[in-house]
Amino acid sequence: MKKLADIGLIGLAVMGENLVLNMEGKGYTVALFNRTIEKVDTFVEGRGKGKNFIPAHSLEELVGALSKPRKVMMLVKAGKPVDDFIDKLVPLLEPGDIIIDGGNSHFPDTIRRTEYVESKGLLYVGTGVSGGEEGALLGPSLMPGGSKEAWPLIKDIFQSIAAKVDNGVPCCDWVGEDGAGHFVKMVHNGIEYGDMQIINEAYHLMKDLLGMDAFEQHEVFKEWNKGELDSYLIEITADIMAFEDEDGSPLVEKILDTAGQKGTGKWTAITALDLGIPLTLIAESVYSRTLSAQKDLRVKASKYLSGPKPSFKGDKQAFVKDLEQAVFASKLISYAQGYDLMMEAAKEHNWNLNYGGIAHMWRGGCIIRSAFLKDIKEAFEHNPGLENLLLTPYFKEKLEAAQDSWRRVSAAAIENGIPLPAITSALAYFDGIRNDRLPANLLQAQRDYFGAHTYERVDKPRGEYFHTNWTGRGGETSSTTYEV
Repeated sequence: MKKLADIGLIGLAVMGENLVLNMEGKGYTVALFNRTIEKVDTFVEGRGKGKNFIPAHSLEELVGALSKPRKVMMLVKAGKPVDDFIDKLVPLLEPGDIIIDGGNSHFPDTIRRTEYVESKGLLYVGTGVSGGEEGALLGPSLMPGGSKEAWPLIKDIFQSIAAKVDNGVPCCDWVGEDGAGHFVKMVHNGIEYGDMQIINEAYHLMKDLLGMDAFEQHEVFKEWNKGELDSYLIEITADIMAFEDEDGSPLVEKILDTAGQKGTGKWTAITALDLGIPLTLIAESVYSRTLSAQKDLRVKASKYLSGPKPSFKGDKQAFVKDLEQAVFASKLISYAQGYDLMMEAAKEHNWNLNYGGIAHMWRGGCIIRSAFLKDIKEAFEHNPGLENLLLTPYFKEKLEAAQDSWRRVSAAAIENGIPLPAITSALAYFDGIRNDRLPANLLQAQRDYFGAHTYERVDKPRGEYFHTNWTGRGGETSSTTYEV
């Protein structure tokens, strides 16, 4: 074992344990610290026994065990714990040392922390880490951002432990300045919310409209994973559907229907509202989780409110094929909206994001890895100035081919009272963006009527604003709050 470690890690929970085992397996010596000291000793005597780990029982001991420039990675709960550890580490480190936050921190916090740590002469990295327990151990997707000077110093470690695709190309590269890495991870998680909700809606339709049990659905998801929907989430859904409880029945049907969340999906939706981006599918996915949490209210409402009883009389196999296309089209919309948000944020924060590179980082190791991310990467390589993914030949072809199926599925769900908030909102977005005239002209008239908020005219140049005295009782004074 080396006398000094290549990197130190704070936080030996599920992700921390597996990530350090990954690092050690790639030839790195890792110093370990955990706030609950017993965890360090338990790990070193358990999963880490006989491996190149240096246990530390204090932060001073951790820092003293590191080679220079020191690299300290935190995998702790987002929020105050991160700030607390930064405050404790800063006095122990020297100029040029690096603090790395690998948790799910909110990107504004990472922007603030980067500025603070750099003001102390140190370097700061906020990195997204995706892939869950298995990804951390076998190869995650890593999305680092922050102090650019830190990248050459951590690049070898990060890229060696990352997932690999295309004959060994790592799913990790520098994302951008200050909070860019955590922002991209936040959007990744938002898309993850969307993907999961879309799949859940497909399950709901097959179960309640088509009357298919979990084992039948296992076969459907297994087949879908061989085609355009080839992805990690479809793959694990097939596994879940086949998993039996002790009595031989599907375990999934015994799980309470209330979903949890850590907040990254909510942050994505709020950020989209702040930046004026129509992130409708992801927002609906967040709301679906919050509605699921109102279990007691839903139980009461189910006894009070009535609706149609699901009844299907058509060709079940044909409908399943339609559903596959509806899921695929909705998934494409989710990624298009996520990229739209990243593009707007890059303008707002002066980030130079590599959109094709981000698609590559998401192709392996992470939760939203999907076969068509390769097509997204190629789209940005062909046209780096692309405004929206829907304006690419691949998205246009796939969405137009899927739209008849998409509409049939949405109509069937509405007629039978089965909620599809993600799939139908994705279709509404598709129909909205392909319309060159929406009814917002009436909306502007309403706003001008009650609030003198002004409007623009189709027969006048953009940027000229008008106010009408709609009632004859108002004055000629108009508001200055009109914003597009």
